[in-house]
Amino acid sequence: MLSAALASSALLLSTGVAAASAPEWQLCSAVATGWDPADQRTECRMVQVPLDHANPGGRKIDIAVSRLKATGDRTGVVLVNPGGPGQQGVTMPGHLAKSKAAGLNVHHDLIGFDPRGIGYSTSVPCTRDETEPDPSLSPKEKARFTAERDAKRNRECFDRDPDLARSLTTANVAHDMDVIRRALGEEKIGYYGISWGTGLGAMYRTLFDAHVSRMLLDSVVPPVLNVTTMDDDQAVAGENTFHEFAAWLARYDSVYHFGATQTTVVQTLLDLRAELTAHPRTGPDGTVIDGDTVNMMFAYPRKQWAGAAAELRSIRDIPARPAGLGWDSELHRYDPFPQTALLCNDSPSPRDFDTVWQHHEDRSARNPVAGRFGIYEQRCVGWPTAGRPWQLTAGKSQVQLVGHLYEPVTPIGWALAMRDRIGGDLMTIEDDAHGSLSDLPCAEAAVTFFDTGRTTTKSCAGAPVPSP
Repeated sequence: MLSAALASSALLLSTGVAAASAPEWQLCSAVATGWDPADQRTECRMVQVPLDHANPGGRKIDIAVSRLKATGDRTGVVLVNPGGPGQQGVTMPGHLAKSKAAGLNVHHDLIGFDPRGIGYSTSVPCTRDETEPDPSLSPKEKARFTAERDAKRNRECFDRDPDLARSLTTANVAHDMDVIRRALGEEKIGYYGISWGTGLGAMYRTLFDAHVSRMLLDSVVPPVLNVTTMDDDQAVAGENTFHEFAAWLARYDSVYHFGATQTTVVQTLLDLRAELTAHPRTGPDGTVIDGDTVNMMFAYPRKQWAGAAAELRSIRDIPARPAGLGWDSELHRYDPFPQTALLCNDSPSPRDFDTVWQHHEDRSARNPVAGRFGIYEQRCVGWPTAGRPWQLTAGKSQVQLVGHLYEPVTPIGWALAMRDRIGGDLMTIEDDAHGSLSDLPCAEAAVTFFDTGRTTTKSCAGAPVPSP
């Protein structure tokens, strides 16, 4: 899901930075290993929270918190979360301060935090197993191999600290947020959340509405987290994107030569996928180009259409094209275990592979291109606990929701469903980018909202579709 484009590499606290002995705030660059030494504004501290909020006298865990002080007359604080779940949040204040939403930092301290189980906060030690299935296996058996491999790893990680792993839920992170609020000495907090962070915000408002001043939720998740439904809805949105991409290619047939009509382009691309599935091509360096390679390109976001079209043309026209294929952007890795835990602990989805695979087959039949993309439901195969569904409710505090009309990661229907469940006003952005508000001129609406409480239901233009 769900992922915002923020720093997500694993960072470790320097030794000796214990919550009991550390000053209230220190420069993050001085205490956090891997922090940008040029950052002389962001401050860090640890806040202790109960592992089990129903037992506040029991085991405590550390939550890493960051702060960018307001640059002008301070009126309050805004907690922020970039989503994931699994993304670190301590770097998000710095990213917002460099974005078109930088005005948020004039009158508000921006407060980031790593949710429990993630980044600098107390986490479950977990190693990755990237063993690949035998290429000769059928698609179903490859999927079974991957699901069982990950289930075994998840169980091993779970067993290293079952109490912490079991506690990785959206509701517990919301309770942690309220401990942070009290540690900051604030009666009320603002909140800016993206992707899964919108569900976290809605959960906090459900539990602590009286302590919310204003809340902005960008790229909204559904009001009930169910990874089966997420895969289904994302497939529908992705299928729509594929057909829009085909129409765009048809307009530029003189450049790419896939066909002059949308129908022709769709068939040409599906034929190319079928050919590469049956007869994969190998580049000079051993890179395998198969049906999955091109299928991933079919539902790329608009800003990548020109590059994807050029790569598809090259794959079609030059069978032995060298490796690269446009996969040149930096890959940010992070431990997927806390994301799996947060999703599966909250989702009442099936835990057995055969049911999940049947859902995959049904989804692919309904959505021949994007139905293959679903990944979330398989993450919960073999998960040792039952899901506890969200119970979100409406509140009285001010909420500004932001939905993206063409986005396949968090489809616009989810924002509408969340608005119906919790209330608030919905601003729509005419793009397919995930959590893009802070990158657009209409980020000024977010600044206005936190400064004045004025919401909007207007539409906002996104970045234009690029030319070939």
